[in-house]
Amino acid sequence: MNIFQLLRKKKELIPLVLIMTTAAVGASSFAVYSLQKTDVIIDRKRNPEPWETVDPNVPRKLLTINQQWKPIEELQKVRRATK
Repeated sequence: MNIFQLLRKKKELIPLVLIMTTAAVGASSFAVYSLQKTDVIIDRKRNPEPWETVDPNVPRKLLTINQQWKPIEELQKVRRATK
């Protein structure tokens, strides 16, 4: 039985098929988008230490809201005490 014939006979499956198709397309497009980012390492032979080329001033998140780096005072105290 063809999928289109099944959808003609059982019309209640149409929203489910549309939602699943949209989810699959969205997941696939996000995977392709993520592979194009510099955070994802596919080939370790050409760049064995990729963390050395990461710019700390560029946010590496999908969404950054009011990101400001401030040193944690307690951590700074511990670092000074251990030196």
